[in-house]
Amino acid sequence: DKKKSPPLTVGIPGKNCGTIIIKAEELGNCRESVLMQFCGNKLDKKDFFGKSDPFLVFYRSNEDGTFTICHKTEVVKNTLDPVWQAFKIPVRALCNGDYDREIKIEVYDWDRDGGHDYIGEFSTSYRELSKGQSQFSVYEVLNPRKKKKKKKYQNSGTVTLLSCLVDTEVSFLDYIKGGTQINFTVAIDFTASNGNPSQPTSLHYLSPYQQNAYSMALRAVGEIIQDYDSDKMFPALGFGAKLPPDGRVSHEFALNGNPDNPYCSGIEGVMEAYYQSLKSVRLYGPTYFSPVINHVARYASLVKDGSEYFILLIISDGVISDMAQTKESIVNASALPMSIIIVGVGPAEFDEMIELDGDEIRISSRGRFAERDIVQFVPFRDYIDRRGNHILSMARLAKDVLAEIPDQFLQYMRTRGIKPQCPPQSYSSKLPAAPLQTQI
Repeated sequence: DKKKSPPLTVGIPGKNCGTIIIKAEELGNCRESVLMQFCGNKLDKKDFFGKSDPFLVFYRSNEDGTFTICHKTEVVKNTLDPVWQAFKIPVRALCNGDYDREIKIEVYDWDRDGGHDYIGEFSTSYRELSKGQSQFSVYEVLNPRKKKKKKKYQNSGTVTLLSCLVDTEVSFLDYIKGGTQINFTVAIDFTASNGNPSQPTSLHYLSPYQQNAYSMALRAVGEIIQDYDSDKMFPALGFGAKLPPDGRVSHEFALNGNPDNPYCSGIEGVMEAYYQSLKSVRLYGPTYFSPVINHVARYASLVKDGSEYFILLIISDGVISDMAQTKESIVNASALPMSIIIVGVGPAEFDEMIELDGDEIRISSRGRFAERDIVQFVPFRDYIDRRGNHILSMARLAKDVLAEIPDQFLQYMRTRGIKPQCPPQSYSSKLPAAPLQTQI
């Protein structure tokens, strides 16, 4: 159903500021992208003192017969024979996966004042464009007004499709279906700044009435990740505590007390090992992240063929004492098949953890930058529901901490040319043209 939106009145009270019309169409299930490059030849001269500054505007046709802009090329200055840069666009954006739907391309001469001069247009379809893989496709640029006025009018120049490469996008799930294993490791902060676990003010306090922040964060993230881990056996580590019987400080110990086999069965096994550790170790310090990062990195460095990917969840309450070493560990790990999730619990400022996240500035160590962003940080306090609806708030926490994992995973696989064992079905088979080239 088409519904016209009410007039815009927010900008200037009492004034009609126009309307916004929103059109929706169900997306086709098409995962192809196409890389195309065009050039122009003998386009109409529009500028009095120069030639023209041409650019192309691509329109997708809608189900109701209207057109929507889906791409603009850059402007090539002062030429009637422009060569535009190659660009990549999802086929869904171009034609919503309908290979025979009309695609309209208009040619304009750029003007500084925004009143761009219309040179002409031509129409095609994705099926037609795809033939450009094996041959040049030349399109006449026509200006309907000129055609009506001038009997001898032929065209306003031509536009040639120089190249067309089709790429079938693969997803995180394609790799999982192809057999890639996700290995999940947990590391929990046992430093004294968390407070005495026997006191209700402690972040590690085990109340008979509700879970503490560590338990809630661990369960929220772990219960989702465990569905991608086939054996559901998770190494669970602790750091910053004095261990029995001799009271030595450890920054990388097994929660289950077995350094040779730190694996716990499912998230319930991790929770039980965490509870038992609280009864046996003494909270101490300082807060070192690098040992647990290096622990997972050692395993990740042994499997670089795409068959396994490692995720480390660190839950901690505050200031990192080995920031330089942690940065170096992350820079080294960025070249390995692993990601790091950090959940900050408690009221502390988390400036260092935000810096490790690397969303604003790519993390570096001794002049070396991380190959990719592999850290996602969230403060637990942002997800505490004051009304006590922990189920919904923990679902939000899990969604946000896991949001970057698929892209981090795909970035690793693509930069190394690793493809899923069972590649996704290509939609290219519908096209009668030459076999489509696929590049990932």
